[in-house]
Amino acid sequence: MKKGIKRTVIIILIIAVLLGVYAFYVFTTYYRLPDKLTLEVKRNGENSYFDEDFTVKPGEAYFIMTYNIGFGAYRKDYSFFMDGGKSSWAKDEESLMAAVCGMGDIINTVKPDFILLQEVDVDGTRSYHVNELELMNQFVRGYYYVYAQDYDSPFLFFPPWEPHGANESGLVTYSREEITGSMRRSLPISESFSKLVDLDRCFFVSRIPVENGRQLCIYNVHTSAYGGSDEIRQAQLTMLYEDMKADFEKGNYVICGGDFNHNLKTGAQENAPEWAYPFPRELIPDGFRMAIDEAKHEEDIAHNTCRSAETPYDEASTYTVTLDGFIVSDNVRINYYQNMDWGYEFSDHDPVLMQFILE
Repeated sequence: MKKGIKRTVIIILIIAVLLGVYAFYVFTTYYRLPDKLTLEVKRNGENSYFDEDFTVKPGEAYFIMTYNIGFGAYRKDYSFFMDGGKSSWAKDEESLMAAVCGMGDIINTVKPDFILLQEVDVDGTRSYHVNELELMNQFVRGYYYVYAQDYDSPFLFFPPWEPHGANESGLVTYSREEITGSMRRSLPISESFSKLVDLDRCFFVSRIPVENGRQLCIYNVHTSAYGGSDEIRQAQLTMLYEDMKADFEKGNYVICGGDFNHNLKTGAQENAPEWAYPFPRELIPDGFRMAIDEAKHEEDIAHNTCRSAETPYDEASTYTVTLDGFIVSDNVRINYYQNMDWGYEFSDHDPVLMQFILE
């Protein structure tokens, strides 16, 4: 009996030491990128479909799309452990690549002038180390583009049945017109343990010259979903708005798009989960407005842009909400706005398409 107790104590001590070593590894390898980081602008080949003399001009109409691609994992049969579901990784590499190619084909078919993507993995356990940016670039050709990292985790051993692993992911902005400069801003995040799954939230602005000498400032954003408090959410939007206002006050045109992780539609939703917070419209600064409010027809925004990933998607029962969209400055006119309905075939999000005109 004494030997049995001794063995049990030794096992407990070994487990405690291993957990301590792992905790030390996780917290010592945790880092955040510096704020106000200048980003590299690249160009992805050429596209004969495009006019090489393309110039952004006031009075002309342009299309912009935002799409959270969900690291290629969220097919209709997928549920995510952080939402109360089952899986941590994509089903398999084949399914993941098919999803990214499917979303790339949608973009290539629509051919918007500007594209904002979120949750693009460039190397990850959960995505079988597929570089999704390189894969997407096979479809989105001829564009200038900028990548901004917003997630680079140490190896996470939860959930125990399928450890989430180490993953690097980010936001991508594509533009037909040359991007002359781009800067990444580090958003405030929680300092609790939840920061390990909300690693390095950011937004970044890409500056595009306009024929009249001003700039089109396109902001790509993905605010916190997990572990966010009212204070954190407000602090993130406050930082974002400060930069947007500064650009607008200089006479520039401002479009901010992405996944806001807030319900962008007005009016209370029945049976809304805790994470589907109403967007705090009262915080939108003067000179800016929510673009979804100017959709020409109700049916254009009837479809919601995000589905709950607690269970596989079921059209009749799965909760859906509009988290994705655009905020624009008052010198940007909305000509067309649509929540595109792809039935969440490739991601837990569907894209939003907007046509705008610079005043």
